[in-house]
Amino acid sequence: MTAMTAAATSQPLGLPRRPLTRADLDAMADDGHRYELIDGVLVVSPAPRIRHQDVAAALFLVLRAAYPPDLKVLFGPVDVVLSDDTVMQPDLLVAPVDDFSERDLPTAPLLAVEVLSPSTRAFDLLLKKDRLQRAGCRHYWVVDPDAPAISAWTLVDGAYVQAGTATGDQALLLTEPFAIEVVPETLVA
Repeated sequence: MTAMTAAATSQPLGLPRRPLTRADLDAMADDGHRYELIDGVLVVSPAPRIRHQDVAAALFLVLRAAYPPDLKVLFGPVDVVLSDDTVMQPDLLVAPVDDFSERDLPTAPLLAVEVLSPSTRAFDLLLKKDRLQRAGCRHYWVVDPDAPAISAWTLVDGAYVQAGTATGDQALLLTEPFAIEVVPETLVA
């Protein structure tokens, strides 16, 4: 299998030429990169930019102020284990408290959020979105700090449909997965 980044696709030395599993992922050295598996394919991402982290932190505070007590919101990296060959790390995730193990989230989250970076834009908008949809993640949001903008999708009959978008000083008002208002401009201030 190959390792994927926005810049290149290559086979890392020492990895087996077969679909990778969570065990393979666990055996990798902690070298500052983010390692995820999508259907057995290793995806390697560099550490996010400071602006990315600022936006994720601002959205975390908005989510934390809005979610009900039976849910938990967490920053990545937190392993979301969708199968033995698919382990993802959304930038932010919301799931029922009881769904978490001590180590990970062994099921699809209620909400997964990605903050776009130049190196992960296509991955977040295509592969990650598709895989979370197939796993039954009910809500998927993407924040573009450069616009600034936010897009939200909700799972309906097994497919994501646009739940709302907002740009700049517009408010994204949603009632699911809980009542929340997000203004993209405030996330990048």
